Amino acid sequence: MKTFDDMLNEQLEDINFRKEYEDIQPEMDVIRAIVDARTAQNLTQKELSKITGINQAGISKLENGTRNPTVSLLKRLAKGMGMELRIQFIPKNNISG
Repeated sequence: MKTFDDMLNEQLEDINFRKEYEDIQPEMDVIRAIVDARTAQNLTQKELSKITGINQAGISKLENGTRNPTVSLLKRLAKGMGMELRIQFIPKNNISG
């Protein structure tokens, strides 16, 4: 039986799929960071909503990728969870650009 990683690696061999996958990676990283930070604090979306003043539906939309957060909103989330927000630009590994 193939694992998800096996199937993903097969799909990534297709250059069109790879491009689309890489194009959405920053958004997926933001979503994963929000969810991981909230769950590391053992907070529900409702509890985070009360702390930050961001309604629970808004937090849900952030976590399912249907709402793009502003930097200001990310700062509110970080502050509410007692965390610091850091955004980085990372050099690409490939030389061709």
